[in-house]
Amino acid sequence: MGELTQAELYSNSTTISHQVWNALLNLLGFFFQIFSHIIAPFANYPLLSSSHSFDPLPTIDSPPSSAAVELTSSAAVHHPSLQKLTVVLDLDETLVCAYETSSMPDSLCAQATKAGLNWFELECVSSDKDVEGKPKISYVTVFERPGLKEFLKQVSEFADMVLFTAGLEGYARPLVDRIDTENRFSRRLYRPSTISTEYREHVKDLTCISEDLSRIVIVDNNPFSFLLQPDNGIPCISFSAGQPHDTQLLDVILPLLKHLSNQKSVSNVLREQFHMREWFQKQGIPASC
Repeated sequence: MGELTQAELYSNSTTISHQVWNALLNLLGFFFQIFSHIIAPFANYPLLSSSHSFDPLPTIDSPPSSAAVELTSSAAVHHPSLQKLTVVLDLDETLVCAYETSSMPDSLCAQATKAGLNWFELECVSSDKDVEGKPKISYVTVFERPGLKEFLKQVSEFADMVLFTAGLEGYARPLVDRIDTENRFSRRLYRPSTISTEYREHVKDLTCISEDLSRIVIVDNNPFSFLLQPDNGIPCISFSAGQPHDTQLLDVILPLLKHLSNQKSVSNVLREQFHMREWFQKQGIPASC
């Protein structure tokens, strides 16, 4: 009888252990499901996905990715029969970043200068009027993205460049005059050239530049800018004065543009690279908006 009792106790103990273990497994499974739901919206986010051969977000101060090196090498193959690539470039937070001088911390310029970042102050004419009816004058401090001048120089050697900003002309025109002293931009488009859609304002419709979209690409830190032509867009990281060692222009965007310059159509490459149509769908925007 004593042995039977011990066996029963052992059996009950084993049953309890299995129940506890199963409960733990169920709990872990529950947490895993929650975690999967949390990260699911970001799984195909084009700027963060590591599943593509071209990494749009290399670590700052790291050497170029192997994909970037491969793209640079492929740029050595020239196809003179191809129409020249058109590269449409955004301004704010893509090529430069700007702050109202009056509200900017005094230490920011000193830190930027110490880190080797180029910056300048700018006087802009506002569309607003003062009490006397005269246009208001505002002052901004502009920081150039590292490698900007060299980037514009190299891109101009194999592509037509168009500046397309949602900024007002009174602010953007004198700024572009400062960064494009060689007049490398063939056209400059400002806020009036953008359009409003059901989903976003200030969308940049590339058909105002060319009806043929096979050889035109837009680089912008705001993906919604190329909502109408998602297969022609390159989303880049937003630039700020706190990133003096940013290498996006020369190490990431330039190699891709060189690669695209040798393609009959940019859409296939960019669709494979960034999956922007799927990204817009995740934002609740139909792919054919």
